[in-house]
Amino acid sequence: MTLRTTRRLLALALATVAATTAGTTAGATARSDAAPQAARTTPAALDQALRKLWEDHVTWTRMVIVSFAADLPDLRVAEARLLRNQADIGNAIKPYYGAAAGNALTKLLRAHILGAVPVLEAAKAGRKAALARALKAWYANADQIAAFLSHANPAHWPLATMRQMMHRHLELTTREAVARLGARWSADVAAYDAVHREILEMADMLADGIVAQLPERFAA
Repeated sequence: MTLRTTRRLLALALATVAATTAGTTAGATARSDAAPQAARTTPAALDQALRKLWEDHVTWTRMVIVSFAADLPDLRVAEARLLRNQADIGNAIKPYYGAAAGNALTKLLRAHILGAVPVLEAAKAGRKAALARALKAWYANADQIAAFLSHANPAHWPLATMRQMMHRHLELTTREAVARLGARWSADVAAYDAVHREILEMADMLADGIVAQLPERFAA
């Protein structure tokens, strides 16, 4: 598959996604009133913890992309570590939104990771229709995650903002994967830098939202 073909397939697939996922909503919900009382911490400590978890998310996603593109033998191990990160993220919100909410977020995030597999496979094989279907499902899951988070904290995580955040994350991750598969090494590095910056912004937004919603849980 040529680089030009890869770019054309990606552009077509993303256009399909934009036209078909606008109305997706989530069935899962989060309830802050079900949460146990969290130990008091500081806003800075929460932000640091979430930054670490979400940096792990993009770091291990990158490791999976690299191993997948090169057919490396560590792919399954990298995938297992990436999936463990989704449980870590879900566990991080349990003190604020409850165990059920944390488990539900982990389930959605696992689907986010597993949904990337057919995207990578179709892009690598140059299967246009399969890529469009995989991206449509992947973006639908992103909309579910956005709706879940917004329901948990609507005042500080508005649905439109969360959808934009999740869509941007998928766009940058896809750009990274396509660059890697196309052996465009400089573009690959630039895409990873972009998704890394974006994930830190996401972590900051989530931490700020929790602190603003539940100020009594945090020491000055």
